Amino acid sequence: CHEHRNRLSICNKISYAIGGAPYQITGCALGFFLQIYLLDVAQLDPFYASIILFVGRAWDAVTDPTIGFLVSRSPWTRFGRMLPWILLSTPLAVLSYFLIWYVPPFEDGKVIWYLFFYCLFQTLQTCFHVPYSALTMFISSEQKERDSATAYRMTVEVLGTLLGTAIQGQIVGMANAPCLPGPGDMVADPVISLEHTKVAYMISSGVICLIYVLCAVVLFFGVREQKEPMSFFQGIKLIMGHGPYAKLVMVFLFTSLAFMLLEGNFALFCSSTLGFRNDFQNILLAIMLSATLAIPFWQWFLTRFGKKTAVYTGTLSVVPFMILVVCLKSNLFVTYIVSFAAGVGVAAAFLLPWSMLPDVVDDFQVQNPESTGHEALFYSFYVFFTKFASGVSLGISTLSLE
Repeated sequence: CHEHRNRLSICNKISYAIGGAPYQITGCALGFFLQIYLLDVAQLDPFYASIILFVGRAWDAVTDPTIGFLVSRSPWTRFGRMLPWILLSTPLAVLSYFLIWYVPPFEDGKVIWYLFFYCLFQTLQTCFHVPYSALTMFISSEQKERDSATAYRMTVEVLGTLLGTAIQGQIVGMANAPCLPGPGDMVADPVISLEHTKVAYMISSGVICLIYVLCAVVLFFGVREQKEPMSFFQGIKLIMGHGPYAKLVMVFLFTSLAFMLLEGNFALFCSSTLGFRNDFQNILLAIMLSATLAIPFWQWFLTRFGKKTAVYTGTLSVVPFMILVVCLKSNLFVTYIVSFAAGVGVAAAFLLPWSMLPDVVDDFQVQNPESTGHEALFYSFYVFFTKFASGVSLGISTLSLE
């Protein structure tokens, strides 16, 4: 893929966008299925499961600014500054991801096993995702080109969440470990053994690992990084003191907090409370499918009515449906409708904060023309707050559901 000066070819943009898929695919699989996996398949005590989820997410949050700092201090190579991080972290990330979905043959150190590999994977994935997020500012110096590449990236990322939910959900759904028969279950069902389910989780994680590696390779060879100067410490102070950025981070924090809680508990809610143990992977798929279809609609909406209006409308549209699913008796048809509607809100929560971030970074650069190169920081702190919030929320919710 070659670009003319600052123009990016379609091939460049697609290669760049494909790099966003691994983070979403693995994030979705872990977000929707890790809790159920730790409880039903690894058969950990709910208390330990909540500790693993909480510590893993909190650790993940702490690694973001740290890696952001290290990336901005790393020397320039002939491949650029960001791309070597992405390439070198991939093999180990893939290995640690696979081992999260493997049930070790011993009982005693199980909790440590999952905690270790979960934290290790989060760290290595941060080494991929922070440089990747900051890469937006280095693929072209023209705002229009960057916006266009971001739209490509968003589309691929939502497809990634769809893919993560589909691969994990469908493969595992074929072999779901029944714990107790739910209200709608026939007792005469052929009992699928725990061993089958363990194998299914390993197969799905193997498939996801393969996709992760492919995406990293496409990104590395399909994107050229442009050189820009960088400076660091006063950057943090400047960034945090920048009003619009602080506000956007708060907005992002609370919307993502809500959606993370939803994501973390939805699979459990569908299978245990509503009793749709055989359908929950399809319900998750309905959410992601509608989110994917809604992205072009929100793209149109925000150009027509502005980004703020889109944020208000998109985030609030989910509320009535959430209330509905809790209030009504368990009904598969209603649950599908609610899931589809929730997906439209998920798309808004997904796309809008990320499409507003480049505007804030630009506004910062207009107000502070002399300071350049803080892009990695903007992006890493942005991700840091969400992850930290999601860790706290998931830990608390799993504990309270014990």
